[in-house]
Amino acid sequence: MTPEQADFLTEHRFAALATGRRDGSPQQSLIAYEFDGTDVVLQTGLGSAKARNVARCADVSLLVQDGGRYLTVYGRAEILADGPERRRAIRRARARGSRPASEDDAELDRELGERGSVAMRIVPARAMGRLG
Repeated sequence: MTPEQADFLTEHRFAALATGRRDGSPQQSLIAYEFDGTDVVLQTGLGSAKARNVARCADVSLLVQDGGRYLTVYGRAEILADGPERRRAIRRARARGSRPASEDDAELDRELGERGSVAMRIVPARAMGRLG
């Protein structure tokens, strides 16, 4: 990923996430994400289509659009279902939003458990688009 592409991804918050359904057809979801220059994190439900699809096939793409500028990022995703990695990813994912995550680990684990929430981490492998 070029520095310009990384900056574009960092400056934005919403993307269309594409995963593959069991029958091979695409499934897209509008998601809020956070990119730190290394990986993309987001929060979702364990039973969501995107989480089920990633559990089956980790290959995903993200499309971030801003007017006529856009960036498509291809990579592999993983589900973080519990533990400190999930908490760190959820806190990152919520940092720019209106609902920050609790700093208390037990409280956050309880909330995520009640909601059936997991984190998803996507490691970009390549990106292409039109940013100029």
